[in-house]
Amino acid sequence: MSAVTTPHGDDAPIYHRYEPHKAGMPPLRTYLRELWRRREFAVETSKANMRAANTRTFFGQAWLIINPLLLALVYYILVDVLRGRAGEPFDASFFAHLTAGLFVFYFFQGAVNTGASSVTGAGKVILNTAMPRLLLPIAAVRTGFYRFLPTVPVYFIFHILAGNPWTLATFVVAPIFLLLLTIFATGLAALFAALQVYFRDAASFLPYVMRIWLYSSPVLWTIDQLPAALAPFAAFNPLYALVGGYNEALQQGIFPAPEIWLLALAWAFGALVLGCVYFLMRERDFAVRL
Repeated sequence: MSAVTTPHGDDAPIYHRYEPHKAGMPPLRTYLRELWRRREFAVETSKANMRAANTRTFFGQAWLIINPLLLALVYYILVDVLRGRAGEPFDASFFAHLTAGLFVFYFFQGAVNTGASSVTGAGKVILNTAMPRLLLPIAAVRTGFYRFLPTVPVYFIFHILAGNPWTLATFVVAPIFLLLLTIFATGLAALFAALQVYFRDAASFLPYVMRIWLYSSPVLWTIDQLPAALAPFAAFNPLYALVGGYNEALQQGIFPAPEIWLLALAWAFGALVLGCVYFLMRERDFAVRL
């Protein structure tokens, strides 16, 4: 999109005619430099979104913890019934697994869902502010991450009650997989933020995708519980490696297998490149579409 200014005399108003342009990548070095220079915009946008959602208050943060804890309890009872363990002693280890998985999955889900509507929800900002639009989905991911942080000490309570080990993997490898999941979420947030501009129902469709993704990922089950017949298809689920590796390192204190590392790295950086490239190619068209 290019703007053509049409003067009509000294005192006459100035009109801008926006002409369509062929989608293409902006100069990356200049764009990245400007993205870094405007990073405070993403921080302040994230803080404003958190204040608007009351997640910086005590009760707002409490609900971030209570909601997945209640879901973990519901899923624990459901899985116990399906496994034929109804009436048996409470399995603290499995409940710790559920809480860890649901906490990190809700971080991922919130980051992608919020990122998907970050561009369409900031129409006036886009029209009136010159800035790299990629800051908007990045701010959404930051918001999701800071909403996730209060759940970490709560999980460690169940980690202790379950008697899970404390190893180097717990403190080093698990944060690496959390970082890879954040990178993956950033790529998807950028991708769906751009798609939402053209297909306004994309954000409404996402919650159903996320629900199916929850059931098909190692959140309600562990990697070693995956049936052998489904193992060849596990590589096609990004969260199998990203969440599965995170859970193995955090809860079992072990280093995930090399194939889990390779899959996690490939999905994380593949999604980041795909999502950001598509976003940058379409960014200059957003002002006309909104």
